[in-house]
Amino acid sequence: MKRAPVVAAILCTLAIAGGPAGPVRAADQHYLVSGRDSFVIGDGDIQSEVNYRGSEVLTVTRRGTTTRYVAKVSYVRDDQGAASPATAAYVVDFSASGDQIASADHDPDYLTVLNQPFAAQLDAKTLTELRTLRAAAPFDFPSPFTNTTFHGRLERIGVGRIGPRQAVGVRFEAGGPMKGSLPDRPELKLVGGIVMSGSAYYDLETARLLSLDATVTISATVSNRSSKDPVTIVYRRTLRADLERPNTEASSR
Repeated sequence: MKRAPVVAAILCTLAIAGGPAGPVRAADQHYLVSGRDSFVIGDGDIQSEVNYRGSEVLTVTRRGTTTRYVAKVSYVRDDQGAASPATAAYVVDFSASGDQIASADHDPDYLTVLNQPFAAQLDAKTLTELRTLRAAAPFDFPSPFTNTTFHGRLERIGVGRIGPRQAVGVRFEAGGPMKGSLPDRPELKLVGGIVMSGSAYYDLETARLLSLDATVTISATVSNRSSKDPVTIVYRRTLRADLERPNTEASSR
């Protein structure tokens, strides 16, 4: 993937600064998580909606030259009034240079902070570049549903406050073609387009993600049905740092 300037590249991956040699656990970050998936086919003849609400904790541990990010979510999945408890987890290991060396995805509903279009944490250099970003930058992002790439732009919103924390924000929009089936609806073959949009805010002190709103909208037709029915699918995810709950103090292990 090519992105310009450099800040656009880093925002889509975890930017890891070099850490100490011994095992060290940084302060945990807590989040409140919500989401909504809606599906409409034809003139509303077939429609469904799933809502999500829960809490999440992000843990960062450095051991030698490896940094491990672990996100765990406990949530309620409400499928058209049928609510059930669920959990999700996502694990990513990075080398000191920031290269991903391992991962584990147990997040089928895309609710963890590590399974979103922006990094959970930035390094100091990238945070500074984001603060000084003046013009809109090209933004490419691999589609979470197809083997295609979204193309669009991102721009700095400015510095503001998320609760008591000072944060810098970025707004983004990108899109691309949609052809094929979705993981949650493999029986439907879709042809159309995808647009992803939203905003993210980073803490100016810790460089961690404090707030994220991301919406993916798919507008397509069903190619494997004789009526070629139009389909509209909307996935929305919202994460907010739980600033009412103190983060776990950093500790050595």
